[in-house]
Amino acid sequence: MPATLRLLAAALLLVGGASSGLRAQDLGSPPAQPEDDAIDLTFEGMVQYALSTSYRMRFLNLDIEQTQLSLKASRARLKSRVDLDFTVPTINYISESRWDPSVQRNVIQREDSRQVEAELSLRQPVILFGYPTNGFLSLTNRMYRLTQQETDSRDIRYYNRYFISYTQPLFQANELKNDLEEAELNLEGQELEFYGDVVDIIDNTADDYFELFEIAYERRMNVAYVERLEAALSVARDRVATDPDRGIEVDQVQVELSNARENVTAIESRYRLETSQLKTRYGIAQSVELRLDPVIELVPVPIDADQATRYALELTPRMRELDIRRREAEIDLDNRKGRGGFELNVRLSYGREMQDERFGEIWGQPENSYEVDVEGSLPIWDWGGRRAEIEAEEIELRKSDLRIEETTLAIRTDVENEIRNVEEFEARAINLRSNLDLARGISEQSLDRYEQGAISVLDLLQGLRREVDTAENFLDAYIGWREALQSLQAQTYYDFERGTFLLDRFGIDFEAVR
Repeated sequence: MPATLRLLAAALLLVGGASSGLRAQDLGSPPAQPEDDAIDLTFEGMVQYALSTSYRMRFLNLDIEQTQLSLKASRARLKSRVDLDFTVPTINYISESRWDPSVQRNVIQREDSRQVEAELSLRQPVILFGYPTNGFLSLTNRMYRLTQQETDSRDIRYYNRYFISYTQPLFQANELKNDLEEAELNLEGQELEFYGDVVDIIDNTADDYFELFEIAYERRMNVAYVERLEAALSVARDRVATDPDRGIEVDQVQVELSNARENVTAIESRYRLETSQLKTRYGIAQSVELRLDPVIELVPVPIDADQATRYALELTPRMRELDIRRREAEIDLDNRKGRGGFELNVRLSYGREMQDERFGEIWGQPENSYEVDVEGSLPIWDWGGRRAEIEAEEIELRKSDLRIEETTLAIRTDVENEIRNVEEFEARAINLRSNLDLARGISEQSLDRYEQGAISVLDLLQGLRREVDTAENFLDAYIGWREALQSLQAQTYYDFERGTFLLDRFGIDFEAVR
C-alpha cells in the first residue's frame, strides 16, 4: 500500500488476511425496539438503522463478494494445475486420396484405425522471488493405444511418453501479472466504493435527522409561544375585567393565540408525516413512536485548514480511485504494446518414450526424447495501426494525470469553502443565541409591563413575535452550521467536532483479501 492508504487503513481499522466478505450484520444491528413501542431517536442510532437495512449496502456486499471471488480465481492461476485430457476413442474409417511414390501418383487409400488417448499434466506458472514470469513449467505423461485394421490383420501399438517442458513467451506483455494486478485493483476499488457508500449513507441520514430535528425544535418553539400568549390572554382578561373599554385587547390576543395553536397543529402534522416516511426508509414498524428531543449543542469547533485538506486528499477514496484508474491505464498501455509487435515463444522439453505391441512393455526400456520449439512473429507493415493504438493509450494516460491534477485543486477549493461556511454559520449561531436570550428577557419584561399598563397589547404581541423570529433565525443558523460540519466530514472522512475519524466513530470494520 502507498503511505496514504496505510493511513486510511489505520483510520478505518483495516486488517489483512482472508475474509468471506462484509455483511450488513457486521456493521452492527439496529437498536432494539423497547417494550413500550417507542424509540428515542439519536443520530448514531439512525445511522445504525440505515447501515443495517439499506438495500444499497446489500448490493455493495454482493459486489465485494463477487470481486473477491474474481481475485481468488486470478490468484489460483499462480498455483499448480492438474489436467487430464483424454480421447475415448478416435475412430477413423475413411478413404482419402494420398500420394503413392511407388507409382508416382495419387491413389485412394482407406484408413481404418481406433485410437484411445489420455494425457495427464501438472502445470505450474514460474514465479521468481514473488514475480510471475509469464512462463510455465509442466510435467506430462501421455499414453495412447492405436489399433490399425488391415486387410487380413490388425496392428496394435501402445505408446507412453513422460516429459518435463518449459514454455516462455518473450517480448510480450506479462498477462499473468497484469491480470492479477487488475483483479487486486478491482477489489480495492470495490472497497473504496464501500467506504464512499457508507459516508453517503451517513450524510443522507444526517439530512433526515436534522430535518426532523428542525421540525421538533419548531414545535417546541411554537408551543412556548402558545404558552406566552395564554399568559398574555389571562392578563388581558384581568385588565378587561377592571376596564371593559379595553375588551378589544382580549380579541387581539385571542386571534394571535388561535393562529399560534393552528401553527402548532400544522407542525405536529408535519412531524407525523416525516416520522412515517422515516419508518419506511429505515425499516421501523409504523406502530412504533419516534421521539426526538431537540437539544441544541453549540460548541465552537476549531478546524485546521491544512489538516482538513490533507485528510481530504489522503483519507477519502477520490484520489486513490484516480490512482487506480491511472494504473489501469498503464496496464492497458503495456498490454497494447505487447500485441502486434515482435513476439517470440520458446518451448523446451525433455522426456522418455516407449512404443511396443504389448502394454506391459511400454515402461521397459524407454528412449530419450526432447523438443526445442522456437516460434516468432515479426510484423513488417500495418499502415501505422499499432502505433496509433499505442498513442491512443498514451493519451488516456495523460488524461488520467490531468484528472488527478484537476481533482486535487477541486478538493483544496471545496475544503476551504466548506471551512468558511462552518465558521460563518458558527459565528451567526453564537450571535443569534445571545440575541435569543435577550429576546426572551424582553418578552418576560413586556408581559410584566403590559400587566402594569406600561405598554399596549400591540407592543406586547410585537415583543413576543420578535422572540419567535429570533428563535427561527437561530435555528436556521444552527442547522446551517450542522449541515456545513456534516458536509466537511463527508469531504474529509474526519469528525472535527469529536476529533476522530468518521467511520471509526460508527465502528465500521472491514476485512478484505490482500
